Amino acid sequence: MKIKVSELCSGHGRCYTLYGDVFEPDEDGYNKHREGEFEVPPGLEEVARKGARVCPERAITIDET
Repeated sequence: MKIKVSELCSGHGRCYTLYGDVFEPDEDGYNKHREGEFEVPPGLEEVARKGARVCPERAITIDET
């Protein structure tokens, strides 16, 4: 599973505040992987899905393939 974080990320921080096992902030408070993608660690797929759902900008998308 891969997560993609778009430029729509505006730094609300809900993803990394609630689901810090998968998401991390950068030095400016945005998602660390803003405008990029990363592989979800094994066993944390449901945590990643929850993190994507709490994003108010819908900046986080999931590729299940």
